[in-house]
Amino acid sequence: MDDIVSEAKPLLRRSILLALIISAVMILVASLSLLHLRREAIDTQGRELRLLSLALTAEVGRGLQGVDEGFRAMQTELREGRLPTSGPLAARVLKTHVDLMPMVQNLWLFDEQGQVLAAADASTPPALASFAPSLDSLQGDRVAISRPYAAAPGAPARVAMAAHFPADAGRPGGWIVAALPAESLLGAFSIASPAPDARMAVFRIDGVRLAGAIVAGAKISEEQLARRLAAMQDSAVRHFHDDSERLVAMHSLPEFGIDVVLTRDLGVMLVSWRQAVRLTLVVVIFLILVLAVSAYYIVRADTRRARAQQALQAQQARSSKFSSLGALAGAVAHDFNNVLAAIVGYGEMAQDAAVEGSAQRRHLDMVIKAALRGKTLVARILTFSGGGARASTSFDLKAIVEEVLAMLEGSLPAGVSLQGQLQLDEGRANGDPTQAFEAIMNLCTNAMQAMPSGGALTVGLRRVQVEQARILSHSRLEAGDYLELSVADEGRGISPEVMEHLFEPFFTTRAKEAGTGLGLAVVHGVVAEFGGAIDVRSKVGRGSVFTVFLPESTDTGDDGQLAATPANGAPQTIMVIDDDPDLVAMVEEMLKDMGYSTVGYTESPAALQALLAEPQRYALVITDEVMPSLSGTALAQVVHAQLPELPLVLLSGYGGPLMAAKATAAGVSQLMLKPLRREELVQVMAELLPHLLPRA
Repeated sequence: MDDIVSEAKPLLRRSILLALIISAVMILVASLSLLHLRREAIDTQGRELRLLSLALTAEVGRGLQGVDEGFRAMQTELREGRLPTSGPLAARVLKTHVDLMPMVQNLWLFDEQGQVLAAADASTPPALASFAPSLDSLQGDRVAISRPYAAAPGAPARVAMAAHFPADAGRPGGWIVAALPAESLLGAFSIASPAPDARMAVFRIDGVRLAGAIVAGAKISEEQLARRLAAMQDSAVRHFHDDSERLVAMHSLPEFGIDVVLTRDLGVMLVSWRQAVRLTLVVVIFLILVLAVSAYYIVRADTRRARAQQALQAQQARSSKFSSLGALAGAVAHDFNNVLAAIVGYGEMAQDAAVEGSAQRRHLDMVIKAALRGKTLVARILTFSGGGARASTSFDLKAIVEEVLAMLEGSLPAGVSLQGQLQLDEGRANGDPTQAFEAIMNLCTNAMQAMPSGGALTVGLRRVQVEQARILSHSRLEAGDYLELSVADEGRGISPEVMEHLFEPFFTTRAKEAGTGLGLAVVHGVVAEFGGAIDVRSKVGRGSVFTVFLPESTDTGDDGQLAATPANGAPQTIMVIDDDPDLVAMVEEMLKDMGYSTVGYTESPAALQALLAEPQRYALVITDEVMPSLSGTALAQVVHAQLPELPLVLLSGYGGPLMAAKATAAGVSQLMLKPLRREELVQVMAELLPHLLPRA
């Protein structure tokens, strides 16, 4: 213990140094990240502001272009004499043009001496000296813009736009002047404004502000602003005399001599960023404190490292013991299966020889029953590996559904009615019919429990063809031919939250009803083992529909009927391989009673050599899995590679998906679980060698 304490001091110094280095790195990384976020925020808002500025500038340009086109039309009318320069007719024509030009509030005709020749109404005209460029310099299609002015005290500001018309024979030259609301130059800014802090202003190229404002509540020096914006080519941050910092975007309309400027308050834009800065600061400080505390506790933890290591070693030792016990249990179960196989096999043969109703027959019946109870016990022991093997046969699914419906009719709760909609004469599936029965019964039971107040339980079965793969609620359905089994109820439905956990083991919403949560999990497992898919449709308060898709089998199946005898009646030879001579003798005797010829081996390498030497001699091979030198699956793999058409039956005391997958990969035709029963062997032989009639 003293050694551990002495080692703690340098460890503490190293921990503190490491904590300081980590803290500095965190601060540096956080600072760089925050600066990057600030730059990204400004760039993003700048892009948005540029796009909005461009759109609003285009809108202002279209409005002024409309006024300019009106000027061109009036110049043509003046040149052709259709627009008089004085008198009531001139006023009426100007009024008509005002009505045709949406942005224009009034029109005047001035002569070159600055006198009003005609006006659409009597409102005050702008001062001609306020235009830029000066009216004397206007030539051709150029236009000029005036400073803002008020038509009357307290009236909204106006901006005037002027164009020159030359003198003609009998008519003096002058200027056409149109008055526009100053606010009309802002277009749809009030609607398209990205935020309350956004501002828009329109300036003449000489810096005169025509409309809008850049800083709310502050007057901006037009000359100063013109100087600041003159060199700006894109969005940029600018400081103003009221100490505000704003993001600025500007676009020009050189044909009209105006600039459109949009701004946003940088402080408002960066509110979220400042919140992130404060949060980051709190987090960094917290992490530094955590590192400081951790540096202290690391030393304390290191002093207990030796004891923890000792405890871990003890735990590993216990885990090793459990693994050994599991392996021992599996080995004992395997050997016990061999014993049970002999008891069941020879017991069934002795049953055949005993007189029906005799004491000997009763005693043998009890022996077989006890052996089968032992088989169940072994299956429970082997559950550690994931369960027992399942027989896969072609069976009529409709018959299974009808059996379930017949059982349910006598046990329906009060108020629940049962409706069967079986829309096919026969539908075959490949798998274990017992599993199918269990899955259908679980679905129906679940549906009845969902209708405590009663309702209709509808079970349907039909044949469907899926043209292309589909994604269902809980699985993927590949293209192919399927038997569609549906179970619908009129119960309370399933909420989206429950739907997410519907097929999880031990998940249940029926705690008061003592539900185990395994029923639907079993259904999902059975459907997956059949290679099918499941879909669930439900609305809260409107019931649920569980739809199961099982691949349709093209096998006709024998349904327990034995095949016909070959014409020559010659028995076929079966090779039996097991390291237990008693089991070899028993299986051989069972096969001989069924009419087959047999050759037995207790050593798998010798059996493989004999099989490859005379492959045409053998119609089928039955081999045990656990054998010295060469396992059953290893032997099957070699045989399947050399003789792919030869049926292979694997006997194993171990079942489960892993064993089944291993057997399938090795080319095994059928996996059978020990202890072997004669009726199971009869069924397997009838499936794999249907052209030979075994004797009962």
